[in-house]
Amino acid sequence: MEDGRLSKTERLDLLKLIDALTEASRPVPQSAAENENGSAQANSHSASHALLTLLKQQADELDALKKLSLSLTSSLDLQTVLNAVITEAMRLVQYTSTVDIFLYKNNLLEFGAALDQAGARTQPYLPPRKDGLTNSVAQRGEIIAVEDMLDHPLYAKEPYRKSGSIIGIPLMINHNVVGVMTLSRTVAGPFSPSELRLLGLLADQAAVAISNASLHQMVSHQAYSDPVTGLPNRRALDERLDREVLTARRTGYPFSVIMMDLDGFKEVNDTYGHSIGDQVLRAIFNYLATGVRTSDFLARYGGDELTLILVQTDLAAARLVAEKMVERVKHFRFHLPDRHEIRLGVSGGIAMYPIHAMSGADLLRAADEALYRAKKHQRGSFLVAHGFTGPLDGSNSFDV
Repeated sequence: MEDGRLSKTERLDLLKLIDALTEASRPVPQSAAENENGSAQANSHSASHALLTLLKQQADELDALKKLSLSLTSSLDLQTVLNAVITEAMRLVQYTSTVDIFLYKNNLLEFGAALDQAGARTQPYLPPRKDGLTNSVAQRGEIIAVEDMLDHPLYAKEPYRKSGSIIGIPLMINHNVVGVMTLSRTVAGPFSPSELRLLGLLADQAAVAISNASLHQMVSHQAYSDPVTGLPNRRALDERLDREVLTARRTGYPFSVIMMDLDGFKEVNDTYGHSIGDQVLRAIFNYLATGVRTSDFLARYGGDELTLILVQTDLAAARLVAEKMVERVKHFRFHLPDRHEIRLGVSGGIAMYPIHAMSGADLLRAADEALYRAKKHQRGSFLVAHGFTGPLDGSNSFDV
């Protein structure tokens, strides 16, 4: 036994011992001389059998708890953790029809995961009602068990209610609710003490796992986000480029990279200072981000430069995107407290895989070279890279 947990061998030995003791506790045929003590022995056997049954049940619960621990601590990915929780909850309670988890932050519920009896992970059947079970559990921080949804005040105004039981369990860390798990059954009636214990243990471990995964997600987001604009940073850009190169090699589809630089931004910093400059960058970069396809990737390259990865996009389509970027920037306005208005322009360079380069780093250099030419000779335009840009050291990065 390590850290108070039963090993697989120890658990099997314990179960064998309990089975043996249970078998030994069963009454055996008695002679007439022994019958005079039969009643007392029967009571003793009955008490022993009940005790051993309880021990076996608790051993099963310990076994389930260990499986929960292994499942919930195997990943720091939040969605993976949520899916593991609802899967275990579905397994623990008989006649379960659906399990839902909503995360709770700043007094708001956000959908986390759902699972139905067919094994499908879907959106919740209905969003949480303001005066419904999920919100009530989140606000009170207490378990609410409903034996029959047809006959309970929480479901009096529910238009789609049906017979069955449901339980809402708060997921709590240091007395703070971080989520709510609801589990509905197709049958009405109370949840057994054993089910309540197991669901409570699951909720405790789920809260810790969700808290750890959320913290990991936040730290990861910070590591890959630009602190000024909130956009992905250079590190995130490099990793995304590497993935797009691998995808393009596998599928044969091209993709394009656009590097952009704001025209007139230096004057903003020189005139109004870096604090106002940061506000302008944040505003215009996020303004441009709203015009990007969800499949594409916009990142801050550094300073007032942006890099846009256009998935499965050739040069003709990339030029159209660049033209739209120029038009969007023309319509951008930033109003200062003194009522002055800031207007900016944008120049850029375009490179495409595999015409201009075969690696992410080389694509950036090819697009950057085109950007440099645009800034020097045709400010306010987007130029295409010249020829093929190979690795700086002369190695064949395609074969690496």
